[in-house]
Amino acid sequence: MGGMGRILLLAAGVVVAFLLLGSVIGFVVGALKWALIIGIVVLAVMALGRILRSTGS
Repeated sequence: MGGMGRILLLAAGVVVAFLLLGSVIGFVVGALKWALIIGIVVLAVMALGRILRSTGS
């Protein structure tokens, strides 16, 4: 009976580890997506500023 309990405990640990890993990966992907969006916006604003500055002078 002790061996069966240990196997069930190990299986529960594996399931919890996969759930935590999935949420961590989801958070990292979300953070990367937002970093990419913010970077594109910053680059667009910088390029627009350069274009406007070069036409103004």
